[in-house]
Parts: sequence; C-alpha cells; structure tokens
Amino acid sequence: MSNDRRIPRPALLLGLAGLIPFLWSAATHLSPALAGWAGQWLPPMFLGAYVGLTWGTVILSFMSGVLWGFATKAEGREAGVAYALSVIPALWVFCTVTDASANSTIFLAAGFVGLLLLDATYSAWGLAPVWWLRLRVMLTVVVLACLAIPLQA
Repeated sequence: MSNDRRIPRPALLLGLAGLIPFLWSAATHLSPALAGWAGQWLPPMFLGAYVGLTWGTVILSFMSGVLWGFATKAEGREAGVAYALSVIPALWVFCTVTDASANSTIFLAAGFVGLLLLDATYSAWGLAPVWWLRLRVMLTVVVLACLAIPLQA
C-alpha cells in the first residue's frame, strides 16, 4: 500500500459526487419553492428528507462492502473481527431506518458516526489507505450536516 497521504483525485471526485443527493435533500427541505418546482418532475422519494434517508441507506450498505474489502487484507483473528465489523453498517441501517421519521434520521446519522469509528479502526489496523480517514471525515461532516436539517424545528 502506498504511503501517499493525498486523496486520489477519482476517490475525491466520486466521494464528493456521492454528497449530491444529501445536499439535494437538504436544499429541497429548506426551500419549499425548490421542492415544489422539482416535484413537478420528480416523485416524492427524490425530495426532502426522503432522498437523504434513501441515499443514506444505500451508502451505509455500500460502505459495508468497502469495509469487507479492507478486511481481506487482514490475517488471523484480526481478519475475523474485521469481517464481522464490516457488516455492521448494513445491518444497522436495515434494522433501524424503517420509515421517514425523525427517529430513522437519527438512527441513520448514528450509523454514519459509527461508520466513521469503523473507518478509524480499519485505518489504525493499516487495512485502509493512509488517505482514507481524511476523506471519510470530510464526507461524514457534510452528510451529518445534511441529515440534521430535517430535524430542525
């Protein structure tokens, strides 16, 4: 594995692109005019909190697969632990994000916090690239900010 601390451009660009649905969710929640305009062409699941919850569910499941891939680099007991931990984000979101409620949003946000802790663990074990945690922190901060918007009174 390279010791290059720079985030590879494709990883950075695709990671940032993955924020678009979260940003769209926040924007259409904050702006009823935007939601109304977009609602002329898009079904409700692509507006407001719904798109953030749906996309967040997809991303947490995807990230379980990424962690599984990192686990393939582990050996012995560490491998077993890494594989077991890698399925937690997908199981978490499957069991806790059950509707479009504030509770589901809170559970989803908690899943992203937990994922970041797993990212830090895999990084500490040397299973993730050296730049991984920098990328994940940046992306997670934006995701959590976007998920928090529908929770505001």
